This record gives sequence, structure tokens and C-alpha cells, in this order.
Amino acid sequence: MSEAQTIRLSYEDGARAVELARESVESFVLHGQREQPGSMRDAFYARTGAFVRLQSTRGRRQLRGCAGAYRGKDQLGHAIVDAAIQAASGDSCGSEVEPPELPNLNISVCIVNDHILTNDPLTDLELGTHGVAVDSGGQHGWLYPTIPVENGWSKEEYLTRVCRKARLSPFAWQDEETMVTLFEGQVFRERSDGGSVQEL
Repeated sequence: MSEAQTIRLSYEDGARAVELARESVESFVLHGQREQPGSMRDAFYARTGAFVRLQSTRGRRQLRGCAGAYRGKDQLGHAIVDAAIQAASGDSCGSEVEPPELPNLNISVCIVNDHILTNDPLTDLELGTHGVAVDSGGQHGWLYPTIPVENGWSKEEYLTRVCRKARLSPFAWQDEETMVTLFEGQVFRERSDGGSVQEL
């Protein structure tokens, strides 16, 4: 069914995943260095995909970066570090995260549990459970499982938004040549009040 190792993180592992993502962003932004995962928890040796999302806590809560992959060839700890660095770089949302922004970032991590290629996304997609990735003609885009619920989107709008993110036609998900992958994952996020990490 998938290439990912199906894993389920404990709350403690999820909290550590978010902490590692923040450490990686700060190390990259402040020192231009790649954080090393160090002594990792057992779950972080699994080879699975991970995504990191950076959102400003100020004003309109602008998305400052998002990166990652649902397929995981690297150990999870390294996948989180790489995704965090990519999310903080200018390649993600057009401008690199600057040091003054660090205290005003909300960081979340999605750990991929499983993924499946679908020929009928409208039927197979479960809102709140599945993230969606689309691939067509070298264009690629994806969105977190929690995003359609946060924004009140229907299945059609969710699929349309993923296609737009990939710079494809809004209805590319209906084309036979477009690969639509549904991925399940656990999402852990820093609380907006600066408190502990929450699992969404």
C-alpha cells in the first residue's frame, strides 16, 4: 500500500518533533547551520515522510514556510530537520525567515503514517484525516490534513486548492494524467499562547 513505515508517535515524541523543528529553524536562521538530531528517540529512526509548516502569529497569520515530503527515505529525525530548514528558506514562500520573526512563529509538524495513490479522490478523501499531494507534468503541490477543517473547505475546494498550489489547473485533480496521493499523518503544533505542544 505504501512505502512509508507505518508509525504512531506518542505525545512525547510529537512534542520532541516540534521542538526539533524549532531548533532546526533557529539554527538555520541565526547561524546558517544544519541542526543535528542528536540522540534520537526510537520512533525517529523510522523511515517515513514529514512536513514542517511555519505560520506567523502576527496580523493575518501569514504562512511563512512549508516543506517536506510524504515519501520518506531518510530517518524521521533527519526528515524533520531538512523540512524545517527548507521551510525557513526563501525557496518555500518567497522570502527567507529573518531572526526578528522567530519569536512570532508558530511551528507545526506532520508525521506521515501512511499514503496511497487514488484514482477516485472525491470518494476516497476523508476531510480531517487525509493530506493531499498532486503531481502532474513536473508540477507538485500538497496540503496538510488539518487545513480543510481549519478553513471549512469541502472536498472539491480542498482538491482545487492543492492543484492551485501546484500551479496546475484548479480541476487538474480530475485529469487522468494527474497523480493524486492521499496521506495520513499526525499533526503536532505549538500552542498559540506559548504553552505546550498540542496534537491536532
